[in-house]
Amino acid sequence: MRQDIIEIRWHGRGGQGAITAAKIVANAAFKAGYKGVVMAPTFGTERRGAPVFTSLKISREKIYDLSPIATPDMVVVLDHTLLEEVDVTSGLKEGGEIILNTPKPIDAYDFGNHKLAVADVTACATEAGLAPGIVNTGIIGAFEKATGLVGRELLGEAIRKEFAAMKPEENAQAASLSFDRTVIGGA
Repeated sequence: MRQDIIEIRWHGRGGQGAITAAKIVANAAFKAGYKGVVMAPTFGTERRGAPVFTSLKISREKIYDLSPIATPDMVVVLDHTLLEEVDVTSGLKEGGEIILNTPKPIDAYDFGNHKLAVADVTACATEAGLAPGIVNTGIIGAFEKATGLVGRELLGEAIRKEFAAMKPEENAQAASLSFDRTVIGGA
């Protein structure tokens, strides 16, 4: 992973909130002292349920490169069934990290020399009181456990702020449960 810019690609399905999750992490990263935060949502003819992705770059210095991410340092996958439809590891740097929402154990996957972090974010979100399929805040907890880039408390605050009118405590709890239950392995 380059020290100057950390490139993160988020994969989800239309309606799952991949863009919102990246935005929350971006806001918290800025508060954590990252001077460069660039989020590049990808919009097109996506529809609910179709594969979508968004990009997030963070750096301790200002970022002037606004180009799309071609070789991410890590990928965050909100839905394990995307693995059957999309090559989420496309361009992932050697030794890069995959953060995956899945009910399967970590040893069910082999991503070669990439690091892997898994959590059943869907179950955590439901346990926290969110509707089935709401996984965007939970995946943030798994992201933080896997990377330690932003800070658990700052992310919790950013989640509560983003969802102030829609179950702020439940959304923060989904992230907290996912953080606690994330299993990390791989290269």
